[in-house]
Amino acid sequence: MLPEVPAILNLLEGGFAQLRVLVVGDLMLDRYILGEVERISPEAPVPIIRHAERYERPGGAANVAMNLAGLGCQTFLAGLWGADGDQAVLAQLLKTAQVDTLGVVSSTLPTTSKTRIIGRSQQILRLDIESRELPPQTESTQLQERATALTAKMHAVILSDYAKGALTDEICEAVIRAARLAGIPVVVDPKTRFFNKYSGATTVCPNLAELSVATGVPAWDTPKLLAAARELLAEHDFDYLTVTMSEKGIRILAPEGEYHSPARAREVFDVSGAGDTAIATITAALAGGLKRETAVELANVAAGIVVGKVGTVPIAAHELVAALTRSATLTSAEKILDFSRARLRVAEWRAAGETIVFTNGCFDLLHVGHITLLEECRRFGSKLVLGLNTDASISRLKGPSRPIVGENERARVMAALGNVDAVVLFDQDTPLELIRLLEPNVLVKGGDYTVESVVGHEDVLANGGRVEIVATVEGFSTTNLVRKLSAPTP
Repeated sequence: MLPEVPAILNLLEGGFAQLRVLVVGDLMLDRYILGEVERISPEAPVPIIRHAERYERPGGAANVAMNLAGLGCQTFLAGLWGADGDQAVLAQLLKTAQVDTLGVVSSTLPTTSKTRIIGRSQQILRLDIESRELPPQTESTQLQERATALTAKMHAVILSDYAKGALTDEICEAVIRAARLAGIPVVVDPKTRFFNKYSGATTVCPNLAELSVATGVPAWDTPKLLAAARELLAEHDFDYLTVTMSEKGIRILAPEGEYHSPARAREVFDVSGAGDTAIATITAALAGGLKRETAVELANVAAGIVVGKVGTVPIAAHELVAALTRSATLTSAEKILDFSRARLRVAEWRAAGETIVFTNGCFDLLHVGHITLLEECRRFGSKLVLGLNTDASISRLKGPSRPIVGENERARVMAALGNVDAVVLFDQDTPLELIRLLEPNVLVKGGDYTVESVVGHEDVLANGGRVEIVATVEGFSTTNLVRKLSAPTP
């Protein structure tokens, strides 16, 4: 089970919005041209692609920023881009995602772009537009000034190095120094052979191939490679190394020991951008005060989600919430939510494509009729929210002798059931206010109700939802149980 789940959910459901994270590095535009391969060209032995679709997405350091924005962080970007059409497209995409680009410097060099031509889900060709020249010193100096000024205002910094020239030794050293002075983590994604310019960073996150280049040890010899990596710790004054190992997961190498997080098994469609997702998630988690072990576990979950998509697609907070709030992964206490938290949780579920089911009741003494109702509820959707009357509400409805079991105990018992994804206590005589807050897709009630007699039916139907009536199990009720318990012993 993932550690620190309540703290993670606090961040995903609003906490990340309080954090400012800066990405400094090489900006790119990823362009995808999709089509169907129908024949071979008569002009040359190459396939002819019949164009069907085209779209663009931020790439490189810009994709790291998109992942941070998707998690809900206040995201700032510093780098270089040209004064060209690709820059205009990239700028608009970042603006739409609410990524702040005031740290980006306009360059005389072209905006780096990668155009992938794909036929029948197979990449046929990639066309790169980039300069092999280093940016002019004036542009590097301006970038350094903007990046270091922003660093002092952040909760964390990422150096996203794609070896395209934006991250000079001087810029890396200046940003790392400023981050250390500010007492914030600085996380590096390296693409260069020598790690000298990253010295003093909190952690550097190479994959096995990058680590092989840096150490000279073959990537296939994992034990020897990791042993060589340890020498980099003291040599470059890193707090620890975070090694991404593809299907093997992520390993932390620290002076005091190691920690390994296995990869989450998922069907893989495209690994593009998975490293960007991992480093963004790790950094956001560290900025939010989570342990480094928790950060890499969360990064593995996030990376497992994005590899199931085609192309460079950033992670979204609602996808992680959906993955982390499966009923079996939470304790009963973690499923008990107040009104505000329930609204946020349901919104995240809905954004992830979940169908929200709502039912309510007192559930004073749990019996087979209750269980049948909850099992039926799960047939109508993927997430079940249970509205539970408080003690005061039950007393008003059923008299001063009820409830028999207190609201806190009832909530824990109901939340412990695998069919239930969230429990929300309500103090009103009816759950109407809660139904209007959550806007469930399906409203379920048991007993001899009609659709028109169910509280909240008008609101649910008006929102495009539906109401389901589940038959009761004859002979089972809390009233009957109380009667049996109070009957004199023969």
